Amino acid sequence: MALSRRTFSALAGSTALGFALGGSGGPGAPAAYAARTVPTGPPPAPPRADGRRHTIGYDQYSLLVDGRRLVVWSGELHPFRLPSPSLWRDVLEKMRAHGYNTVSIYVAWNFHSPAPGSFDFTGVRDLDLFLRTAAETGLYVILRPGPYINAEVDAGGFPGWLTATQGSARTTDPVYLGHVDAWLTAVNRIVRRHQHTDGGGSVLLYQIENEYDGHVADPAGPAYMSHLYKKVRADGIDVPLFHNDKGRNGYWIPGSFDTGGEHGKWLYGFDGYPSPAQTPPDWGRFGIGGLKGGATASPRTPGFVPEFGGGWFDPWGGVEFGGKGYAESRRTRDAAYERRFYLTNLANGITLHNVYMTYGGTNWGWLPAPVVYTSYDYGAAIDEARNVTPKMAPMHQLGHLLQRVPDFARLERAADVHVDGLRTYHLTNPDTRAHVYVLRNDGTGPVTSTLRTPARDGGDGIEVTVPAKDARLVTTGLSLGRRTLRYATVQPMAVLTAGRQDVALFTGPYGEMAHLVLDCPTEPFVQRLDAEAAWVYDQNVLHVTAPLGQGGLTRVLVQRGESDTPLLLLLADDATSLRLFPYDTPSGTLLVYGPALLRHARINGSAVELTGDTVGPTGLEVWGPRGISSVTWNGRPVPTRVSLSGSLVATTNLAAAPKPALPVLTGWRRKAGNPESAPGFDDSSWTVADKKTSFSTTPVPDGGPVLFADDYGFHYGDVWYRARVTGDTENLRSVSLAYSTGTQGMLMAWLDGKPLGSHRMPVPDAKTVRQGSWSATAEFPVAGPEKKDPEHPRDTEPQKDGGKPRTRVLSVLVRRMQHDMDGRSLDTHKTARGLTAVTFAGASPKVSWRIQGESAPDPVRGPLNNGGLHGERQGWHLPGFADGGWQPAELPRADRGMGVTWYRTGFRLAVPDGVDASVGLVLEDDPARAYRVQIFLNGWNLGQYVNDVGPQHTFVLPNGILRTRGSNTLALAVLCDGTSESGPGVVRLELLGSAAGGVPVTAVASPGR
Repeated sequence: MALSRRTFSALAGSTALGFALGGSGGPGAPAAYAARTVPTGPPPAPPRADGRRHTIGYDQYSLLVDGRRLVVWSGELHPFRLPSPSLWRDVLEKMRAHGYNTVSIYVAWNFHSPAPGSFDFTGVRDLDLFLRTAAETGLYVILRPGPYINAEVDAGGFPGWLTATQGSARTTDPVYLGHVDAWLTAVNRIVRRHQHTDGGGSVLLYQIENEYDGHVADPAGPAYMSHLYKKVRADGIDVPLFHNDKGRNGYWIPGSFDTGGEHGKWLYGFDGYPSPAQTPPDWGRFGIGGLKGGATASPRTPGFVPEFGGGWFDPWGGVEFGGKGYAESRRTRDAAYERRFYLTNLANGITLHNVYMTYGGTNWGWLPAPVVYTSYDYGAAIDEARNVTPKMAPMHQLGHLLQRVPDFARLERAADVHVDGLRTYHLTNPDTRAHVYVLRNDGTGPVTSTLRTPARDGGDGIEVTVPAKDARLVTTGLSLGRRTLRYATVQPMAVLTAGRQDVALFTGPYGEMAHLVLDCPTEPFVQRLDAEAAWVYDQNVLHVTAPLGQGGLTRVLVQRGESDTPLLLLLADDATSLRLFPYDTPSGTLLVYGPALLRHARINGSAVELTGDTVGPTGLEVWGPRGISSVTWNGRPVPTRVSLSGSLVATTNLAAAPKPALPVLTGWRRKAGNPESAPGFDDSSWTVADKKTSFSTTPVPDGGPVLFADDYGFHYGDVWYRARVTGDTENLRSVSLAYSTGTQGMLMAWLDGKPLGSHRMPVPDAKTVRQGSWSATAEFPVAGPEKKDPEHPRDTEPQKDGGKPRTRVLSVLVRRMQHDMDGRSLDTHKTARGLTAVTFAGASPKVSWRIQGESAPDPVRGPLNNGGLHGERQGWHLPGFADGGWQPAELPRADRGMGVTWYRTGFRLAVPDGVDASVGLVLEDDPARAYRVQIFLNGWNLGQYVNDVGPQHTFVLPNGILRTRGSNTLALAVLCDGTSESGPGVVRLELLGSAAGGVPVTAVASPGR
């Protein structure tokens, strides 16, 4: 029976109410909507802060928002990895335009909490602003505040101060839970104002913990999860909750822990990062089934993948991608990878799909976990410089398909179909009788084969070619408005109504011959609007063919016949599809073709007002409701004509984006930056290191003292140690320094102001790429006391007492890198950082220690910005610092010696208004030179360059921190281990992308001190 709009609305409302009153997703319990099902119909409207109540439920097929089926097509974005709030809007608008309806975000505890009980949600940490922006953009939000998040961030998101506290993390230890509850209280106070359920915003789902598998088999795990669940509910969070199983384990399915009597508001999800070398796995209806089968572990909740690989991270040294960095990640996990793996997920019933990452961003400051370097580009569809890459095409196509064609929200497995040479999945929608076929080629060469559809769908033999390591989505019986598609060899992207005609958009690879077949009981009137298309009508069937992409967009207009409503067929290759943007307005739906990005559209009377971006010169074409007669682009009128397809077509191209000229970096000044190595340095204000016990998982040496940096409140960046060695020093032969760091940690040591030497941790290889904590002992021989230098007596000679050595001064700088994550719930984030033990050979002196790390957290840039270098403590990295007394310098340099040297310069940019220019800083040098550089722009610590390790050479400078129309200060802190010449070498600016349009960018606060 066909449903009228009124009947459908009533049915949808009643089922939503029924779900809200009860139901359970637990194994063995009745499914939500067991008595009646929600029929296939239009999805809910995009979310916004509308102040109205909304229901969020689910059944085994999909989420149900206000009783309507919602397929969640989500992309991961971490606000803390883009420290410029204006740019949050830029990336969110790009995601929405390219088919995403949801954004998933972690909220990192360490980013917001400089001290126990202290929480900062201002400036670049303004969670409220991000959630408002997401709702204004029309995106749902999946919120993931941990408390543990992993995410390749320092300590897995735990704040540095937590590493030095009592209590076992990720358990029911009351000390730990006290800190967790304080954190969740602070987060939830903000989040509950933005829930979609009460119309405050667009928060759709809320995750507790992250990939938690450390205590599944003992009571501590369920009790911990229960505590978090009840805490979140007590804080007023009423959207459905979920957890992301680390793999297909069936951990934390509904009913696996106590939810305080609440049923039907917990979802099971699992993460997956299959390698492109693997065959796409079946994690659902075509898989092995049961608890290990992915979605089948919880058959009464919809298939949910909270994280599915949209790329992969790269470690120091770049072993994951052969030293080629994220460009290789993007190449190996390209558009074909996405089609092959994501279509397999869709076939397996995954209707909540989150791509990790969609925008990776930057591990600025001391944010990164040991296993990654500064860039977190991830090989994502939107690169670190915010450029949309070609691999966005499948995301764009599938996202719009899942929003515009409701058949895909309720698919069931249908009769198996065999196609020679291809893995074939056959599904059908029980309401519409549309059939879906996923044809996957796992081989190394293209396969051309024939798909035989069931007799009830015409029994046609459909010849399809699938390239190597790729996949194709074929549909039959799909409604294209008032007409029916018998089959198409290319994938539908959207079906919509614009004005008085239906529009159906199909996509495929460039050059492929698209073949569409429509059931037409009465011969239609067909117009080929572009020369590439051809058509023939025969035996009540219309055949349309066209080679994709050769002329851009191909248009075919089908009129009359059995329907008075025209059907416009649009055929596009991947690149062309990325320039097609459906957009709903209160006055009707628009379809815009041409620009690189459509940000917003509004119908004002008869005028269509568009804003967006262009990169190269481009045409513009707009289909829309009846009565539109003019177009503006970014506020300027565009001359147009009316086409045969009913569109408004620009008669001149939109302008390309200019490429702003960038200055050469000159005028450098330099200053040595390790006065702490001199024996006469005044360290009286430093912290005395004399503790005997620690909460670290690293053993304290017998007799102590504790030298672990975290125990003295120094959690990020470099740390200095100074020891006064007295008594028996005359026969001292060597000093052994045991230390522990994250990946690529190092130390440098001086005795009485003279270099003892340096030591660094090895570069990770394929076996150690995941190792987060590294420990080693550096042994340095000690020369006898030198003769007195009358010019520098304190720098060359130990102090004397009665002719015998009295005091020697040992200075050690440790680049500690970052804390390990705690993925296995073993408190590995508490592994010591810094020196762990110091021994002396040939003597048994008395030793007293002082330690100094970072100063108080920067109130604007936060606790993760600064480390303990002398220049950082003195403000040498800040734009207002007076460096007039520093020595002039030119780059490239070829210095020798061990220690720290700072370089500073300024530069101005004059990017035209209305141009979004993304700029990077490039460092290049002979890879045999062993040195590293900490990069500061306008006081912001934007990354670490290790010249002889790599692979990163380009560092993105985010607009807002970068003044694209004004003055900037660049400071480089160079650490050389003394084993080779050191630079810097070439240091230059590079344009990474330029678009005419963009979003207004507000300068991120950058105080001079």
